[in-house]
Amino acid sequence: MASSSRMESDGDDEAEVEEEEVEHFDDFTLASSWERFISDIEAVCRQWMADGPKNLLKKDAREVSEDLYKVKSELKFSAKNYCMEYYFGNKNEGKVIDWNSTLHDLQLCFGVKEFLVIAPQSASGVVLDAPEASKLLSAVAIALSNCSSLWPAFVPVHVPSRKAYIGIQNMGTVFTRRFEADHIGSQVPVKLMHLEGLYELFVSKFERQNPFSFVIPKVYFFSSLLHIGLFYASFQSSFYHEANLQILPHDDDVQGDDPNVTESEIDLGGDTHNRTQWDDDCPWSEWYSAEDPIKGFELVAIWSEKVVESSLEMAELENYSPHEAQNWILSPNMSSSLTDSSKGNRIGFASQLCLLLEALNMSFEAQFMEDFVSVENPGSDNLKSSMVIPPPTVIDRVLKELFHDGARFPDVAAAEHKTARAIKGAPLESLFAQFCLHSLWFGNCNIRAIAVIWIEFVREVRWCWEESQPLPLMPTTGAIDLSTCLINQKLHMLAICIERKRQLNEDFQDCIGSQDHSSPQIEEDSLDEDSSSIMQTPGENFDGKRDSSPATSDDSQHSENSVSMVSTKSEDAEPTDLKPSDCIRRGSAGVAGPMMLLKSYQSMHAPFTQEAPLMTEDMHEERLHAVEAFGNSFNFSAQLEKEILASDMSAFKAANPDSVFEDFIRWHSPGDWESDDKKETGSSKSPAIEGSKADWPPQGRLSKRMSEHGNLWRKIWNDAPVLPASEQKPVMDPNREGEKILHYLETVRPHQLLEQMVCTAFRASASTLNQTSYGGLKQMATKMDQLYITMTSALRPLQANHLSPSSETIEDIRRLCGVFEHVEKLLAIAASLHRKFLQAPRLSEAIFSDCCSFYFPRMGTSSSGDNAQKEFDKKQPVRAHERLVVSNMFTPPTANQSWRKVLSLGNLLNGHEPILREIIFSKRDKISGNHYAARTPTIYQEEVETYRMYTCGTSNDLRVALSVVSCD
Repeated sequence: MASSSRMESDGDDEAEVEEEEVEHFDDFTLASSWERFISDIEAVCRQWMADGPKNLLKKDAREVSEDLYKVKSELKFSAKNYCMEYYFGNKNEGKVIDWNSTLHDLQLCFGVKEFLVIAPQSASGVVLDAPEASKLLSAVAIALSNCSSLWPAFVPVHVPSRKAYIGIQNMGTVFTRRFEADHIGSQVPVKLMHLEGLYELFVSKFERQNPFSFVIPKVYFFSSLLHIGLFYASFQSSFYHEANLQILPHDDDVQGDDPNVTESEIDLGGDTHNRTQWDDDCPWSEWYSAEDPIKGFELVAIWSEKVVESSLEMAELENYSPHEAQNWILSPNMSSSLTDSSKGNRIGFASQLCLLLEALNMSFEAQFMEDFVSVENPGSDNLKSSMVIPPPTVIDRVLKELFHDGARFPDVAAAEHKTARAIKGAPLESLFAQFCLHSLWFGNCNIRAIAVIWIEFVREVRWCWEESQPLPLMPTTGAIDLSTCLINQKLHMLAICIERKRQLNEDFQDCIGSQDHSSPQIEEDSLDEDSSSIMQTPGENFDGKRDSSPATSDDSQHSENSVSMVSTKSEDAEPTDLKPSDCIRRGSAGVAGPMMLLKSYQSMHAPFTQEAPLMTEDMHEERLHAVEAFGNSFNFSAQLEKEILASDMSAFKAANPDSVFEDFIRWHSPGDWESDDKKETGSSKSPAIEGSKADWPPQGRLSKRMSEHGNLWRKIWNDAPVLPASEQKPVMDPNREGEKILHYLETVRPHQLLEQMVCTAFRASASTLNQTSYGGLKQMATKMDQLYITMTSALRPLQANHLSPSSETIEDIRRLCGVFEHVEKLLAIAASLHRKFLQAPRLSEAIFSDCCSFYFPRMGTSSSGDNAQKEFDKKQPVRAHERLVVSNMFTPPTANQSWRKVLSLGNLLNGHEPILREIIFSKRDKISGNHYAARTPTIYQEEVETYRMYTCGTSNDLRVALSVVSCD
């Protein structure tokens, strides 16, 4: 038993020994976690190299900046997650262009094109532990060497604010380039603020680490003052001094450095305009002040590849003027509001048009405009709580500007866009258009405020009517433009009625005065005459045209025959016992060509006639509906035109006393006269032919419709008296038509009013913006043309008066407001550039083209996307003849701004030091070695950039990036 137990214990000991030997056995055929990490990096890099830039762009590459993209892959090592990003460009030819294009921070610091960045997926995104950073960089370097890649790799270290990196690059030879960058955030040594101290810093790095030769290098100095940015605030009413700092050379009437101007002299809340705003001369400045979209400019002055051999040369270079630099690059600092479409962020026509559209949507809730302000309206309490009406003083000011200061507005015929008439609104300088523009800014354009101002507006119009005062901003002559909105047509017709009413009143007063001074005998003789002859319309000058000679003056030898011919036709001629005064020709406008009267050997005279009665669009529609309701449209049309026909026939009889009905038809409606005489044409004839008896009387007959029994025209002819137009009763009664127009204005439905206001407000706002001067920017002109086309299409449904609340049309117009806002912003950019570059139009065109390319896809989009976060960073080279214009934008600093002169970095531009200075020191050497990939070692010599130091700093901070080539 004892032996057996001993044997079991010996067996257990041997098994434990074997287990211990197995546990401590290292199998070197298995890869460690670090080796697997390297393998993962190598696999990802090989995949990226195999795809190439073109395929990567088709897959999941994301744009970082112009011509710079990146792809990324997630890796894991030692329970930590890492993200490796590969940055590459679509065009890798040539060398990296410094400062002239948008570069990544590492590209500018180290002069690389494509590179890798590997960083931990943590809150900081940097490697805080130095051993971890070295191990991470070594893993990437081994992986890149295994796949024969020459990509440089970087690892962010320390803290994010320092923007510190370490990096390595395999050069394909026995040499390796190492990178290091760090940042000093405060207390920069005074020596390193000057070029001489920075040069000595570079030389010290070279002397300490140069493995090739111990000589002071010739430094290819790419820029002594490579990056100068001078920024100024744009014109803003709340910053008067900043506004004066950026006065441009063409603003000769403003002195930006006037020390006598103080903030106390500026009344920001008043109506004074001291040209402190950049857009004081822009057409929209009457309604609002826009923020200057260009907040300032960044100027980069560049010296390229300047050889410097001593620190003394660097000290001299610090005194150089920026005008001596080889290149200037200009970049505008754009306002962030250009891409911010949040509600209430910007005040302009577009924002107010949106409010007017909301008022249109609410206008269906009432039958009359008074209901929105009436106390009895049950919904008025909710309206009162949410919509504020401006005080009476504001209402009085608006009415005064519309009715009493109307003379300050230009003519109604002010130039508009060529397609503006396609929008059924009122012209810009008309009374209703100005009312709509005022309404946009009245009480935040809510429905109650619009109702209040409309009621007061109609009251003022009625006062003009009752007092026979001219209606401002409306023409008193001409035809009614049916392409405008109905309210504008009504106001135009009312202005004409007021003028005619005033003329009739003046004529009546003149006649009363003349009767008071006339003799009793004249008064007794005048009682037998027609009272209508007293009311002659002045200005028509019919009496001056009247031919007081006898009707036989054309040919005296035929006088008796002429009278007898007329008297033989009892149906359509005057009685035979005519008085001598009845044969007097009156109201003749002249001979009507070669035509002769049928019953008298006399030339036909064209009479002065009354103008056709004015009709608005709704009057035409009523007449058309009435015609369609009757079967015989011709007779009913003649009935409607009876007054006009009777007036024309009376005037024709007065001008041609011996005329018959057929003569009137030949003159008034030639199509209803079928002539047998082929020679009777409108062409002129010689006196011999016209006077020949062979051509008289004219041969022909009336048309079938005119020769029918009971023809209405013949009946009107027989009943028409012999009266010239000057003695006739006016065809249009101005009193009756004026009252009808006022009734329409006082009872118009709210939604009908708001529909016309929306169309007119869009047209007037666009016409106001269209008057902006922006030079030869063709892209802006094209954008304005497209805006008018879009407005015409979107606003067309409002003309049919079939709009319903919350319809698709409302949404279409709401989208139109967004388009209008985009154009308004671009127009502000164009106007600002044009004013700043009057003497350098090429720069304004180039910058505006960049702005269009950048902002077109971003305006109106949400700011949550990656693209929306990008800022405008386009740059434009400045030519030699444009430098003076650019430098004049940087006015000399005031005394209060000169205190920083003790910290001056040198290279002053008009007294301003550079806010940022970037310098690249570089040394190139010929090195010899062999390639790793060669089967047999090949000795060669190649000139490479062995040392490179990039510095970027101001008087408060300094960043240094160093790259060194060393032998492994």
